[in-house]
Amino acid sequence: MDKGYDERRSQARTRVPLNNTLSIHTTTSHVTKKAFFISDLHLGATYLPDPLEHERRVVRFLDSISSEASELYLLGDILDYWYEYRTVVPRGFTRFFGTLARMADNGIKITWFIGNHDIWLFDYLRDEIGMRIIDGTETATIMGKRFFMSHGDGVGRLPRGFRFLRAMFRNRICQKAYSAIHPRWTIPFAHKWSEHSRDFANSTPQFEGEENEPLIGFCREYLTTADPDIDYFVFGHRHIILEYPLGIGNSRMVILGDWIHHFSYGTFDGDQFQINLFKG
Repeated sequence: MDKGYDERRSQARTRVPLNNTLSIHTTTSHVTKKAFFISDLHLGATYLPDPLEHERRVVRFLDSISSEASELYLLGDILDYWYEYRTVVPRGFTRFFGTLARMADNGIKITWFIGNHDIWLFDYLRDEIGMRIIDGTETATIMGKRFFMSHGDGVGRLPRGFRFLRAMFRNRICQKAYSAIHPRWTIPFAHKWSEHSRDFANSTPQFEGEENEPLIGFCREYLTTADPDIDYFVFGHRHIILEYPLGIGNSRMVILGDWIHHFSYGTFDGDQFQINLFKG
């Protein structure tokens, strides 16, 4: 990881039984500090049956890990929509932000990777809560292992239309023009835009094989051309649970699932990366 932050195939395994890689999180009296990874909460999404209860469930999860967590990595699309104005705080997410602030105050290091839904995170949450905001990718050493982390929307083969939208949403001139429109127009527009996910929310995405998963090709290319020492590539975005050995050294790719279908998260204790399901 950067110096200011603690110097910090054989076969694919997916939908593995709960008695193998997936497990239900429980607390124990013996506390071992771990790094936690979570993505695609889509808090505030209008297509969720009960957005407030969804937020409460996320808060219950965060409370349940607070005694174990040394680090928390939010791998993007944590909020279904967010635009951070210079002097105005958007409505909502009080319980969630308060819990993150308490965790940060207790010494848990929080890193939030911007996704394609929560693109417009600037400095308010960074400064108010006390976390790092990463727009893009980062390599970090976590408990002695090398990690490459990203939401996943900006790596691998990207459709031309998606590349155009992604560049437009990150363009400073476009952002300033958007911010000049009153929120009573922009917020309903953004939620309507996001509702294309409504049909997606009613069906569970599946891993469709290596040839249809561009993140696998990206990881292998990165290992051979950029950094051969990455132990774990960790992504969100795809809404599938996947742990995939890349066939190059011991490197593995992990996709964290989501909190629409799976209520899943990752943990790393210095020895093993594990995908877990939260049943709280």
